[in-house]
Amino acid sequence: PDPSDGNGHGTHVAGTIAQSTHNAFGVAGLAHQAKIMPIKVLSDRGFGSVGDIANGIRFAADHGAKVINMSLGGGMYSPTLARAVKYAHDKGVVVACAAGNGGREKVEYPAAYPGAFAVSALGPDGKLAFYSSYGKETDIAAPGGDTRVDLNNDGIPDGVLQDTIARGDPAKHGFFPFQGTSMATPHLAAGAALVASLGITD
Repeated sequence: PDPSDGNGHGTHVAGTIAQSTHNAFGVAGLAHQAKIMPIKVLSDRGFGSVGDIANGIRFAADHGAKVINMSLGGGMYSPTLARAVKYAHDKGVVVACAAGNGGREKVEYPAAYPGAFAVSALGPDGKLAFYSSYGKETDIAAPGGDTRVDLNNDGIPDGVLQDTIARGDPAKHGFFPFQGTSMATPHLAAGAALVASLGITD
């Protein structure tokens, strides 16, 4: 009943996709004219059920989403979630999923399901990020950041910088560098949105 973000993760991800631009303020989204359909499937602490996630996928697919961004993952194989991903994919929706932050050759679910677009993360040096999961299911890698370094010496850790709510106080916001395959996935989702905006459906 309340889709507002009490964590900051979802808003950060949405900003990478569709943050406003040409306003001389802060940063910009890659597909800044895209429309966001916010569907909350996890709690403010980042937990949720397979059923809730599957329902969120089906809701998005049934209500006109062209791209679904899932900067989430973990858990075992679930037939329920696998069917939901297939359902969206069969309706022509791009299902972009984070490959996982395990730093090993094992793509996590839901990214590993057939029909999902598994996204690994690159660090600011253009190489696979130390935390990024990878494997045979990986389709692409995109910028995910690395908050341990500051390669351009601008005084800001080299995570993906985006406007989001302040941790612990949803009434405030700021520009925060995050890292993870969660940050890489919206780069792919935004690219897919731009392709879809040209009328390409395959």
